Amino acid sequence: MKVIAITQARYGSTRLPAKILKEVDGRTLLEIHLRRILQARTIDSLKIATTDEEGSRFIVAVADLLGVGYHKGSVEDVLSRFYDTAAPEKPDYVVRLTSDCPLIDPSVIDEVVTFAVEHAYDYVRTDPKSFPDGLDTEVIRFQALERAWREARLSSEREHVTPYIWKNGSAEGGTLFRSFKLPNRQGEYDANVYRITIDEPEDFEVLKALIGALGTDRPWKDYIDYLGEHPEIKSMNSRFGYNEGYDKSLRNDKILNS
Repeated sequence: MKVIAITQARYGSTRLPAKILKEVDGRTLLEIHLRRILQARTIDSLKIATTDEEGSRFIVAVADLLGVGYHKGSVEDVLSRFYDTAAPEKPDYVVRLTSDCPLIDPSVIDEVVTFAVEHAYDYVRTDPKSFPDGLDTEVIRFQALERAWREARLSSEREHVTPYIWKNGSAEGGTLFRSFKLPNRQGEYDANVYRITIDEPEDFEVLKALIGALGTDRPWKDYIDYLGEHPEIKSMNSRFGYNEGYDKSLRNDKILNS
């Protein structure tokens, strides 16, 4: 059984350019993100799916610092970029992560991987209704990823990698893939209430406060509990919704040529 983790990372960003290269205490958010992923016990390797943009050299420098592999691909067809990063490794399962989650938790990765493998699911993701925004973890059987890569035709499905899979998964009433949304068993933390991601300038202020107070190696619940105890910090980015990028893609959706 081979499980690889792939995190998406690009230099460009509409709302906050070079956001993952912002530094806290001398480390980029990308380095913090990668180091936390590498603590997961269920993954065999980690790669970065980055782009062929000029700024990607800064991402590659962080990858080289930590001995992490990478692949450069399309800015817009992220599904192809992700698939091309995974395919040479010939994995059984792929963990999809995104670098705008600097405080991703290795224990969450391990929980989702273990559940997917033990129950033979094609696709398992953290349930956004009970996990805070910033812990998003998806585990995909490689054959399911390959089928999505071949068949997905909507621009939103190519840009966001997994919509074709979860829309056609059993958790959403579909028939192509056996899927499940894994709830958080430590209590519900609505993604629209707690936000430890990086997409807006206010998000960076929250992350700076959290890392300054607690460091970079704490379990995710410690960071969320700290926000609960400090509403003045929690409120800094509370006006932003979950998955606004995907909602924007849906508004501009179109069928692509095969």
